[in-house]
Amino acid sequence: MNPILRPATAADYPAVLALNLEAEALMSPMDEPRLAMLDRQSAYHRVVCDGHAVIAFLIALDQTADYDSPNYRWYRQRYPRFLYIDRIAVAASHRARKLGGLLYADLFAFARERGFDSVAAEFYIEPFNEASSRFHARHGFAEVGTQWVADGKKRVSLQIAPVTTQ
Repeated sequence: MNPILRPATAADYPAVLALNLEAEALMSPMDEPRLAMLDRQSAYHRVVCDGHAVIAFLIALDQTADYDSPNYRWYRQRYPRFLYIDRIAVAASHRARKLGGLLYADLFAFARERGFDSVAAEFYIEPFNEASSRFHARHGFAEVGTQWVADGKKRVSLQIAPVTTQ
C-alpha cells in the first residue's frame, strides 16, 4: 500500500462519515450537517487514501472556530493560539499501518509552517482508551487537565503537545 494524503473534499463526506461511525465508541457521533460545519471551520481536514478509497481522516480547528464542543471550549478558555484535533479515524482494515502517525506528522508540519506553538487533543480515560493514551504519549502529548463529558458518562484527558517536539 502506498497511502496518499490529501485535503478532504465534499466528495469524501460519505467515507469520512462511515469511518467516524466505525469508531464512534471512541469519539462523538457525526452526521453530514455537522461534518460540513466542521469542514468549513477547520484549519486542517485531510484524508488518507488507498487508491481511491478513503481509509483515514483528521479534522483540526484553530482557536478562531465557532464550535460547541466542551473540550474545544476548554482549550479556547486557556490557550490563546492552538490547533485542536477534533477527531481522527483510521479504517479498522488499515489499523497498525502507522496511518495515524502519518496524519499526526503532517498536522504537526502544518502547525509549524503556520506558527502554532501547540496541538491539543483528548482521549477517554473513563472508560480508558489505552491505545490512544500510548499513541498520544509517543507524539509528545501530556495531560493538562481532565473533564467529564457525555452527561457525566465519560471522562477525558485533555492533552497538549508542543509543536517543536515533532
